[in-house]
Amino acid sequence: MQDTPQGHTEGDRRRGGRRRDPQRDASILEATLDVLAEVGYASMTMDLVAARARAGKATMYRRWPSKEDLVLDAVSLLQSREPGVSNLLDTGSLRGDFIAMTADAPAAEQMYKLRIMRGLSAITAADPEVARAVSSAIADPWSDATMALLRRAVERGEIADRFDFHTIALVVPSICAYRTLVRGGDVNQKYLMSLIDALVLPAVGLAPGPSPHS
Repeated sequence: MQDTPQGHTEGDRRRGGRRRDPQRDASILEATLDVLAEVGYASMTMDLVAARARAGKATMYRRWPSKEDLVLDAVSLLQSREPGVSNLLDTGSLRGDFIAMTADAPAAEQMYKLRIMRGLSAITAADPEVARAVSSAIADPWSDATMALLRRAVERGEIADRFDFHTIALVVPSICAYRTLVRGGDVNQKYLMSLIDALVLPAVGLAPGPSPHS
């Protein structure tokens, strides 16, 4: 997006030519995520978000003409907070890498993301654009990180490069989504590692870790 001669973006000019305040925008988008996690897309209103963010509705509508526009930007903000695969700790073993990765993903943050996914479940079924945004922000970071750890394990000679890594990388996020969206259960590090030990490690020819009761 190119800046206009006045220093505004094209989007700003279309919405009245006012300079956007990134910090104010971020606070509104954070409020949107909170409301989505609490009440879901169907019950979310611009009034609720405005009250949570202490923002004027006129300001919000100038920046986001529709609720869908606001939600798409909010989900993009959620995606931007992901640390990325380059920051994954290398412990020297695949299981150790998974332990480090799940420890770096606080349970409260993971549940928050899954509550947002649950809040958006109705709209994702009807709107492919929102569905893609939710997948990119919530499901893809986990599968991308898993792929990176599996590839690293191949490079160190720990596992063979003959497995369907793409499918394996989807196992944990898919089960976690089912557990949260359908069963209403929680997800924490212990649960994540139980899935990795029971499903992911055996799928690539590795023995699971020690039993939590051993």
